[in-house]
Amino acid sequence: MSRKHNHINPFYVKCIALLTLFFVVGCSNTKYLPEGDLLYTGGSVTIKDSIMKKKNRKALEKELEGLLRPKPNKQIFGLRPKLLIYNLAGEPKKDKGTRYWLRNKVGEPPVLFSQVDLDYNASVLRNFTENRGYFKTRVSADSTVRNKRVTAEYIVTPRQQYIIKSVIFPDDSLKMSKIIAKSHRRSLLKVGQPYDLDVIKAERERIDARLKEKGYFYFNPDYILAKVDSSKGDHEVKIRLVIKDDTPVKALTAYKIDKIFVYPNYSLTNDSAVYRKRNITQYKDFTIIDTADTFKPRIYDRTIYFKKGDVYNRKDHNLTLNRFVNLGTFSFVKNEFKPSDSIPNALDSYYFLTLLPKKFIRVEVIGKTNSASYTGTELNLNWNNRNFLKGAELFTASVFGGADFQLGGTNKGKNIYKLGGEVSLTWPRFITPFNIEGNSEYVPRTKATLRYEYQKRTQLYALNSFNTSFGYMWKENIRKEHQLNVVDVTYVSPNHVTPEYLEDIKTDPALGKVIEKQLIFGPTYNYTYTNTMQKRKKNTIYFNGELDLAGNLTGAITGANIKKNDTIKIFDVPFSQYVKIKSDFRHYLKLGKESELASRLIVGAGFAYGNSRTLPASKQFVVGGTNSIRAFRARTLGPGSYVIPPPTNNNFTPDQSADLKLEFNTEYRAKLFSIVRGAVFVDAGNIWLLHADPNKPGAEISKDFMKEIAIGAGAGLRFDLSFLVLRTDLAIPLRNPALPEGQRWVIDDINFGSSSWRKDNLILNIAIGYPF
Repeated sequence: MSRKHNHINPFYVKCIALLTLFFVVGCSNTKYLPEGDLLYTGGSVTIKDSIMKKKNRKALEKELEGLLRPKPNKQIFGLRPKLLIYNLAGEPKKDKGTRYWLRNKVGEPPVLFSQVDLDYNASVLRNFTENRGYFKTRVSADSTVRNKRVTAEYIVTPRQQYIIKSVIFPDDSLKMSKIIAKSHRRSLLKVGQPYDLDVIKAERERIDARLKEKGYFYFNPDYILAKVDSSKGDHEVKIRLVIKDDTPVKALTAYKIDKIFVYPNYSLTNDSAVYRKRNITQYKDFTIIDTADTFKPRIYDRTIYFKKGDVYNRKDHNLTLNRFVNLGTFSFVKNEFKPSDSIPNALDSYYFLTLLPKKFIRVEVIGKTNSASYTGTELNLNWNNRNFLKGAELFTASVFGGADFQLGGTNKGKNIYKLGGEVSLTWPRFITPFNIEGNSEYVPRTKATLRYEYQKRTQLYALNSFNTSFGYMWKENIRKEHQLNVVDVTYVSPNHVTPEYLEDIKTDPALGKVIEKQLIFGPTYNYTYTNTMQKRKKNTIYFNGELDLAGNLTGAITGANIKKNDTIKIFDVPFSQYVKIKSDFRHYLKLGKESELASRLIVGAGFAYGNSRTLPASKQFVVGGTNSIRAFRARTLGPGSYVIPPPTNNNFTPDQSADLKLEFNTEYRAKLFSIVRGAVFVDAGNIWLLHADPNKPGAEISKDFMKEIAIGAGAGLRFDLSFLVLRTDLAIPLRNPALPEGQRWVIDDINFGSSSWRKDNLILNIAIGYPF
């Protein structure tokens, strides 16, 4: 088979010419430099040491290079685009306008060699290495000039690193010294480890934190002295920790809690002297000073972890403050401890709480678009009461409405309108038949919700959806979060089904599932783990697991079995019975200060049995779209190798959904300049039916499911506006499982020069936020 050879596309010629021009202009940055000055392009550090392992030497060199100042102009592919923009913009005549914005906001002034202090940098490198145990380090500095560009070179010659030979903890008669000695197994100072000043500082802070848990409120790390003796041994040091002689007596004393005062309606203009007796309430160990009787007193018993007579500890101190903040009713939380005037070695605790407005209205206007060519808007109006029953309960009443329009494509004119409302009440505690005590800094919550939504698809059908739920939300810590709905009921009823849509059902019976009455009830559970908030970690992860159990207990009791035509109905509607699980795992690899590799794996499965033959349409899995496989339009991919037939007489292409889902995404993200970030990505995956459907050949899962994986790739820009991220992704399909086997790789047919190819295959996604 011969292949036709196309001439070089003019589009490529223009791109090459533009890149060449950009490179040439970028090389001319030095002509804008001040007379007699040079462009500083960075510094390098070389360690001369024959003992240190190569891996450790390279790691230390990288650390030392990070200490050099100033930093050179940022580079991308060897060019300095921000410096180029600064130079091309020229000197603006006024402090506003496009030229001023380009030069001062987008651009970056040149980093000059006159700003570099070689001797200062050498001293910084010397101090850093000596603090790491490389005593008597020598550092030399030099520079190299080429074409008005200069680099700095630093040669670091360390001596052999000193190792910790022994660690001695305070051994005097003080009670706190015994506490410190008992915690020696947790010490950060280990015999045989290298001497490191930062580790010594961290050890002092560890000891201080330990003492704070034992009542030593006035102690601080500066009262601990580390005596280092390097005079004996071969490159070894002895470290002796002692309590300084001039440590104040109160810092050597453990304190207990005496009185606890709470000001729940406090403002900066308050003066406690103006409160009268009738404004003071005594509840258990708490003295509550409140002119407005704002809260029921029991809320303090659940929030304040100190009780009269308790030994002070920092854990309960911070736990109490965090729980007050997490109640969501206070704009400002202040805590003070003062020496008790009634008993010695005791503290009175004061909590000053400034209220947020009790009632408020929030209006949200949302604009959205997706890769299915739908563009729309949504309006949400929320009325909130932060202290509905005087127990810091949050009551919310919402109304919402929206519309989605398809401006082109097969569903043009099939606009989607929705209107609805929701009320919810959230209690800042567990509401259960039995008492559950928690010691998390996060307040557990119980939430009840009632929701109604009316959705109209023009020329097709309308759906009435009712939902009510009751459940619990709690966080073990900042990384682990749980949500359990013990009751979650959804009822869906269709109306206004058009004759045209009923005709379509005769052609494709799967369309009938969308307008079936649905009754779904049962518990749901959601677990989330993440450590992505740890910005310094090179590897961070996110995991979310969902479990949805519908009608299982009812099905078991009634013995429902649809295979025996024994369908059980409630209020004349068959209830759904299924088990559905889904896991979403994400990994983030930090490659540099402003770049990372983000990956995601989604696996989901749903199994209908007993009273149901298939999962409800609203519970099935879909792929494609702005946050999924971006090279395929939303809900148009799969299942399996199923080929979507041409639009029906009603000119309508239905959503594709299934029982199983497998999806993988990975993308490289990097900052380009200012607020602009770039990404290149690859997406892969598909959905499948668990059982064969004669109306959808190729949709069932099989042992060859990997041959039905769709693959897409692309690139995008992210505009980080701090309060939101605007994302644009341009993607193309590389592998399409709907094509005949052996022809599914479409990469050989890519032709950017063809307008028809671009129209059918270039998918533009515009969205808010990152895809994962």
